[in-house]
Amino acid sequence: MKSVVLRRQLLENQWSIKLNLLITLVRRDLEARYKGSILGNLWPLLNQLVQLLIFTYVFSIVLQVKLDIQGVPADNKLAFGLWLFAGLLPWLAFTNGLTQATTSVVGQPNLVKKVVFPLGLLPLVPICSAFIESSFGLVALVGLTLVIVPEPTISLWLLPLVWIPQLLLTAGLGYLSAGLTVFLRDIPQSLGVILNLWFYATPIVYPASKIPEAWQVWVFWLNPITALAETYRDIVLKGQIEHWGELATASIVSIIIFYGGVWVYKRLRPAFADVL
Repeated sequence: MKSVVLRRQLLENQWSIKLNLLITLVRRDLEARYKGSILGNLWPLLNQLVQLLIFTYVFSIVLQVKLDIQGVPADNKLAFGLWLFAGLLPWLAFTNGLTQATTSVVGQPNLVKKVVFPLGLLPLVPICSAFIESSFGLVALVGLTLVIVPEPTISLWLLPLVWIPQLLLTAGLGYLSAGLTVFLRDIPQSLGVILNLWFYATPIVYPASKIPEAWQVWVFWLNPITALAETYRDIVLKGQIEHWGELATASIVSIIIFYGGVWVYKRLRPAFADVL
């Protein structure tokens, strides 16, 4: 009985140490990214707002794309921008975290060769940093939404239902790509091409209603980012989740990808030091 208790305490201490180390590494990563710059950590928000303005101009003003959101005028340019921003936030957090996690192992050969360093934390650091950076945009999104929707929606507390599968999906693919990149250095370049195709295959800058009906089922149920982006919009702009089934499916897919990515990473990890 005592051995079981001691083993449990040892595991709890190990998890606590790893968690504190992860928090420290994420904080250092965020500080190092914009060290010496005037705007500091406001740069991620500025970059997100610039992308928002570009896409809003192209799709709302040039292409005259209209929205059908209950309680929001269809010709409201600000409404379209907020709708677009709500879909961009999970995508930017996903792509930024994934692309940086892909090179997290090959970019830290000194840490890889240290026997005592927990290598499982390396892909998580950029993923957590990208998620925290996206939170600045989320605060701006909620604040701007109050301009067209004076009463704040009580559904904002449901956002963790989106964050969990989002983080699991990003971490799973991050572990997979980080492990493979050690042996196949073409992974980062290939990932860039895949993400470009993935972006336009996801209804982020255009409404899902523009997709032919025969394809909508595939886009919603096989593309977890679609469910995450639409749920963001449901929670922030509509005040209720209208895509429960798609979100549940995306969560299941994210869990499978997470465990699959961790499994591959663990199998490849013993050879990292030899290759690097």
